[in-house]
Amino acid sequence: MVLLGERAAFAYVDPKGRRRLPINDESHVRNALSRFNQVIFETQAARDRARTRLLNAAKRYGIVPVGFVTGQLRSRAPELPSGAVTFLMTDIEGSTALLLQLEDRFGSLLADTRRIYRAALKRAGGWEVDCRADEFFAVFRDASAAIDAAIAIQRRVRDHAWPDGVTVGVRMGIHGGRPTLTDGGYVGVAVHSVARISGLARGGQILISRQALASLGEDRPSELTFLDLGERHLRGLGDHALFQVSAPDLPGEFPALD
Repeated sequence: MVLLGERAAFAYVDPKGRRRLPINDESHVRNALSRFNQVIFETQAARDRARTRLLNAAKRYGIVPVGFVTGQLRSRAPELPSGAVTFLMTDIEGSTALLLQLEDRFGSLLADTRRIYRAALKRAGGWEVDCRADEFFAVFRDASAAIDAAIAIQRRVRDHAWPDGVTVGVRMGIHGGRPTLTDGGYVGVAVHSVARISGLARGGQILISRQALASLGEDRPSELTFLDLGERHLRGLGDHALFQVSAPDLPGEFPALD
């Protein structure tokens, strides 16, 4: 249990009670300002609250965080890549059953998955496009980075200690295209296609379209295999050739696609 006084000494306390970014003196506040972007928050709202708490602490100690404020304004509106991009879309298989089993603790499970997604995204050099309920939508400049992030996420999800020992299976779809980038995000057939591909996957499975796979050229990672699953009909979008991305240390056998 974190007492109110203890919580006030930190800019952020995560859902598990872990305290981040101490702000109880001037040196701590300066350190927290420099490390703020290294912290993975479970939601944008949590990030905003932590930012406000940190800025209030800076004001209390007479610190003028000009560089921090400028950087945060920049980070609130990241420039998503345009032109040819690769999408990664995920959701949790059987999320409704998990919600019924875990009840209030399901929120903590979602927060943990999002931290895993965002950490992998950051390492692979991708951008978060949208996150709602148990769905996560990301974009990359190339398919290689999308695959790297997908593999990293599956490994972290597999190794994570989930509440009540439940199994969390993340379904993934990877597809590329040249969507239109608007103020509201991406618009185009590629967005609908990656959503359909993700919806066909099983928990723990990564599906990639032929188009995205072909964009790798001769640079396919030697440690990965790409199993040809044949043509699959994507509702409203026709037939697409799909492949399963497999790593030696991850499950490789799944029920046939619907």
